[in-house]
Amino acid sequence: MFQTVQIPIWLLLLILLFATVTFASHFLFPSVRWFFRKRLERVVRRLNQRLERPIEPFRLARRQDLIRRLTYDPDIAHAIRDHAREEGLREDVAFEMVRRYAREIVPSFSASLYFGTAVRLARRLSRTLYRVRLGYVDEAALQKMNPDATVVFVMNHRSNMDYVLVTYLAASRSALSYAVGEWARAWPLKHLIRTMGAYFIRRRSRNALYRRVLARYVQMATAAGVTQAVFPEGGLTRDGLLKPAKLGLLNYIVSGFDPDDGARDVLFVPVGLNYDHVLEDRLLLAARRGDRTRIACNIWRCMCFLGRHIRLRVIGRFHRFGYASVSFGTPVSLRAYLAHNARDSHTRTTAELGRELMRRVGRVVPVLPVSLIATVLLDQGATGLSRGAIQRLAAEELDRLTAAGACAHIPRRDLDDAVETGLCLLVLRRAVSREGENCFVGPEQEELLRYYANAIAHLRRDCGQKPRLNPDHVADVMVR
Repeated sequence: MFQTVQIPIWLLLLILLFATVTFASHFLFPSVRWFFRKRLERVVRRLNQRLERPIEPFRLARRQDLIRRLTYDPDIAHAIRDHAREEGLREDVAFEMVRRYAREIVPSFSASLYFGTAVRLARRLSRTLYRVRLGYVDEAALQKMNPDATVVFVMNHRSNMDYVLVTYLAASRSALSYAVGEWARAWPLKHLIRTMGAYFIRRRSRNALYRRVLARYVQMATAAGVTQAVFPEGGLTRDGLLKPAKLGLLNYIVSGFDPDDGARDVLFVPVGLNYDHVLEDRLLLAARRGDRTRIACNIWRCMCFLGRHIRLRVIGRFHRFGYASVSFGTPVSLRAYLAHNARDSHTRTTAELGRELMRRVGRVVPVLPVSLIATVLLDQGATGLSRGAIQRLAAEELDRLTAAGACAHIPRRDLDDAVETGLCLLVLRRAVSREGENCFVGPEQEELLRYYANAIAHLRRDCGQKPRLNPDHVADVMVR
């Protein structure tokens, strides 16, 4: 029994390896998980004391538990049977498809990474690139929101910086869960975004089973009180105009809400964003024209642009890209909206809700210097304008917009400074040329100016304005 046994060295190493793995999995790993779990609970407890809307237990659950809960949901079980019958598949095959979709959609939220790293990086990046300003905020209505209700921030989508900017400005209220498109599924970006609590969606998927799984996850998160941020437009605006709402995610939320069963209310908060300089503006314009060669060229230019500004930052000669402003409007209660439209069909109710939300988002989009100056210059066509004339026309335009209820951010409430800021940024972008005291718009740069003027075009329509074109420019516009 106690005799010496000779074994090959490779077998000894294999035995030691299995023994180490067994010890780690049965004794070490559970202790380490318990330690970090306790630490996470302390972090979340401290965060919830300072957040207006505490982090929901649904978001703190383990990702594998959420995947199982979604996979074995009764509604999903019905969807599996329906899909298997329609496609002629075995139910176990359809079940594996659901499990794969669930793993793709369900996020893995880390409170310490979100508030300890992501918010700090978002704050630093936003302040490095822009002069960040908070526009109109209906603070009284936001303070009166039911603390048990689910909050959904509904935003216009002008730039990929939207995620960063809103994360930074909403950090004192709650942790946001974004719906992110296919562009963010590249490694290793997808792991980071998933840890931030965002969930991936296939915007162009027509797979009915996938749509049922996505819808059920959105409904579960909404019922659990997860604070969400959605872009109803479905993607970045390529021409600067505010686009109609796509009803996918909105339809999931509305269809999963039953006002009669005592479920928590859903409050839609309109959020309007605007920038003096959208970082990917030329790339979006090229994509709108369908110029694939120009898109590839612009990607290279973006890389050069990034390298040049990093160099300027290092040597201390970097200047920020103007203003970035965010406004928060009056929340819309889903329970109250459904009660008011009880006689309408579900499809019509969702469509009307989408239009109403986009109208409210449009109302709180801030008027910034570049959008204001671009509007004035395009109204006057190719005619050279002096700086004094631009300031006078900008003052008239601003008065009309603010009289109609638009929110405007003017630097230090000084229109002269706003005009100078807008003109300098447009001259640096080579969208406007200066010859002495006069400013001219080059024909090849009119598209860029139109992009920024379109950011507030809906505000002008609301106050009954039409572009005032110079008579000499009318023929040129009609030809194009």
